[in-house]
Amino acid sequence: MASEIEARLAALGIELPTPGKPGANYVPFVITGNLVFISGQVPLAPDGVKFVGKLGQEYGIEEGQQAARLCAVNILGMLKAAVGDLDRISRVVKVLGFVNAVPDFTDVHKVINGASDLITEVFGDDIGKHARSAIGMGTLPLGVAVEVEAIAEIR
Repeated sequence: MASEIEARLAALGIELPTPGKPGANYVPFVITGNLVFISGQVPLAPDGVKFVGKLGQEYGIEEGQQAARLCAVNILGMLKAAVGDLDRISRVVKVLGFVNAVPDFTDVHKVINGASDLITEVFGDDIGKHARSAIGMGTLPLGVAVEVEAIAEIR
């Protein structure tokens, strides 16, 4: 029997990726106490890295939101790898989004809505609504447009 969260993912047409190995000297997640910290996720699809470039140059807000949403899909895949069953998540505590943008791009918060909206849609308001920061950056790993990390509470 599918879990409630898996049923929502299926209804959204989302298949969670199997997380790969980190590309540097870090771990993809850390569980301490009842919190799981997910390392930054980039817009990686089964066929490779997507959305390489800057917001306000190669991409607009809508494409940035798509990149952030893909990052959130990867966060969900990593959460599942970390805790086994996404129904064990009792609260998404914090989402931190980084946007690779030209200096005068001021809509980084709108870009990160792509991640926040998906997380809230999957977990619902009670569990999915989270504290958040959205930060503009001069560059990100692999030149991607967006990177997102998260902290969640486990039951």
